[in-house]
Amino acid sequence: MSENPQAAGEQGEAPRRIGVYICHCGGNISDYVDVAAVRAAIADDPDVVVATTTMFACADGQQHEMVRDIREQHLDGLVVASCSPKLHTTTFRGVSRRADLNPYAYTQVNIREQDSWAHSDDREGATQKAIALVTAGIAKTRLSTPLEPLRVETVPATMVVGGGVTGLRTAIGLADIGIAVILVEREAQLGGWLGRLGPTFPHDVPGRDQVARLLAEIAERPTITVLTNAELVGKTGSFGNYTAKVHVRSEAADELRQFQVGTFVIATGADVYQPEVGELGYGIEGVVTLAEFGTLVDEAAGGTLAWHGRRVRSIAYVYCVGNRQPEGNAYCSKFCCAATVHASLKVSRLDPTVRQFHLHRDVRAYGRYELLYTQSRERGSVYLRYPDDAPPEVERTADGRLAVTLVDALTGPDPITLPVDLVVLVTGMVPRENEALTTLLKLPTGDDGFYNEIHPKLRPVETVVDGVMIAGTCQGPKPATEAVSGGLAAVTQSAGILKRGFAELDPLVATVNEAACTGCGACLTTCPYDAISSYVCDTGQKALVSAANCKGCGGCVPVCPDDAIDLLGYTSAQMLAAIDGLATTGVPA
Repeated sequence: MSENPQAAGEQGEAPRRIGVYICHCGGNISDYVDVAAVRAAIADDPDVVVATTTMFACADGQQHEMVRDIREQHLDGLVVASCSPKLHTTTFRGVSRRADLNPYAYTQVNIREQDSWAHSDDREGATQKAIALVTAGIAKTRLSTPLEPLRVETVPATMVVGGGVTGLRTAIGLADIGIAVILVEREAQLGGWLGRLGPTFPHDVPGRDQVARLLAEIAERPTITVLTNAELVGKTGSFGNYTAKVHVRSEAADELRQFQVGTFVIATGADVYQPEVGELGYGIEGVVTLAEFGTLVDEAAGGTLAWHGRRVRSIAYVYCVGNRQPEGNAYCSKFCCAATVHASLKVSRLDPTVRQFHLHRDVRAYGRYELLYTQSRERGSVYLRYPDDAPPEVERTADGRLAVTLVDALTGPDPITLPVDLVVLVTGMVPRENEALTTLLKLPTGDDGFYNEIHPKLRPVETVVDGVMIAGTCQGPKPATEAVSGGLAAVTQSAGILKRGFAELDPLVATVNEAACTGCGACLTTCPYDAISSYVCDTGQKALVSAANCKGCGGCVPVCPDDAIDLLGYTSAQMLAAIDGLATTGVPA
């Protein structure tokens, strides 16, 4: 590797002092890549001072060793060959800071997802690819320059969009730590789905009572401004200091109001799947959704469960309607099983003689909800598991009753027909239609249509748009307790940004070489974050990048016909050097 033409020493510049750490990842990498061979291949590079392998590069002990090496060996560059940068970029930048190394002189090379996992059947090929990737990482790091975070002033206010239980709890949490809140709800009333529910698990407190308590707490906090019949329609400014425009509807007149906020928390919730007519009998008299059934049970509290004046003596619950389907919504909605089991317990309390049949693919009543499942069986509910590819069939018989036919996977291949008075289709969550808001805030969505966080474990409420967080069921189906937990996580994240009065952003942003820019305007329409504008100077019109709005995607770089735009941290020189590093290994494409 010493013949690399990009070596700084061969260019007449002072040689770099780079440390390279190659991770075994507990076997995830080393089972398929010869990490010792990778280390040997790059150890002779004239700019590599430290080359070593480690079982877990992210472990605390190894981080301490990296800090020691950086200080004792006076390293000015760091390359970690391990897993995806999505997992540990923050980890190793922290290592660099603790050792007084510029954190942007660090490069993470992905030899797990992009190599060992992709080529588990070809150890030799995977090893050669790892050598190529690490060589490219060294070449990129060799041309790195110190960068400093961008500092922006922040406004101590947050706009919470969505007035369901997540939004309400988020607003209270923010107000309690001294952050002003503008709570925006497009409906006429606050409370969302929870505000329409009767007794809920685990304390059987009606949802509407829980919402009433939250509303009382909000009324006691003057720093919370509540806007109902309102929608966020505009956002300008930059991270930490946004101008938000809210359209407020009223009987008297519509009004457009403006607010200065530092962050947004999006808690717009989700909708419930609506079956099509004919789907598992929907449309037949006596076939209802779980939401409709819940209202029926709550209205019968203290009385008799009846449907159109007739007493209900038997019920069949059909699980996974609209969810976990090979075509359509493949995800599990997480709350449906527990909600159905809880509803069946309420029925048992109303009338212990009602026969209840739960037709499921498997019951996912996890955590404390397992207690509900046990109680339900103890009180007489019968659970029948049907095959994934053979859902139950629902029809009305000649005598006017409903009949549900299924194959019980536990008792044999012969079909079972259950005559019942009521069929409940257990429907889950689907993404709420919010196209205008999604477009306005540039919110990323997943294949399932819900909003995407940066990382489900390490950054569970942050989005790729700085200062815009998501919480609750807008980012995926979950019970109310988990939704509220997400809201509180957004509270702490907002506090971390706003309480200091300033925030630091990654300096990995696009820059414009004014001398080379001809003002052609090709870059102005390519930026998805509206971070590029133009101005006029003595030499003509030029492009200008707002560093606070730029997300470092690099989309503007290739469209510039004059090569006047570069991306800090991923400059053209660095990327060309990395490509040359890949080429010198001789690994076939």
